[in-house]
Amino acid sequence: MPAIDLAKLKTQAAQLADLFDQPAAFIRELREVLESYVNRTLRTRDAVAPSSTLPTYRTPPVILRRIESELSPLAKEDADQALELADQLWDEGHLETHLLAAFLLGHISPEEDRLLARLTVWTQKVRDASVRTSLLTHSLTRLRKETPDQFLALVTEWLYPHREQFWGNGLQALLPLVKNPNFENLPPIFNLIEPIIIAAHTRLQKDIQNIIIALYHDAPTETSYFLKSIIKKSENPQTKVLLRRISPSLPKALEESLQKELKTR
Repeated sequence: MPAIDLAKLKTQAAQLADLFDQPAAFIRELREVLESYVNRTLRTRDAVAPSSTLPTYRTPPVILRRIESELSPLAKEDADQALELADQLWDEGHLETHLLAAFLLGHISPEEDRLLARLTVWTQKVRDASVRTSLLTHSLTRLRKETPDQFLALVTEWLYPHREQFWGNGLQALLPLVKNPNFENLPPIFNLIEPIIIAAHTRLQKDIQNIIIALYHDAPTETSYFLKSIIKKSENPQTKVLLRRISPSLPKALEESLQKELKTR
């Protein structure tokens, strides 16, 4: 891969920003920029990143970060243009263009009705783990910060008991909120995730583990009590199996507390 000339990269990113309101031209220019940083020793015609399901240019992170920094203020100022460009980037179908599309959504005002429509459709279609994470974290940035009630309403819909296909989305979307040191309203979060933990779907094991760790970091006593109450009340034997499986990955004090409670049941 060619060495990255930061001054040149800044110029390239600025030129892309000048095409913000011309999506077709932006895409053409973006392809040229990404191609210029391709590592030809790694890339084949249908190359994918080791953990990606999408074609990729194997772009170094610094390239996308520079482009994002140029696009950020523009996306905040013009939601219509940001959505149009995001759509074009998504349709392009590469890892890098999907990540840029997700980034743009996160800078659009939560008052924009079409924002949630895009998120709903894209999260249903996405298969790539890194793009899914970006959609459920970066794309929800302004919604989560500026309209927390609206954000929780969206997550509540995803975690509705009869919408199991969306549970993973809901759990992952909650993580940045729970990790925010300024967020203190944890009881609704416990209420939302309780039926998910009791259902104990294996495919959600990692997501459940992550949200428990985040909750324990903020509220260790409450989280420990919450899990013990689930063990006591759950009639699903798989709930205890799930908690046993994830306990070795939990903070040591919580692991010991859970193991003790599980043994008594």
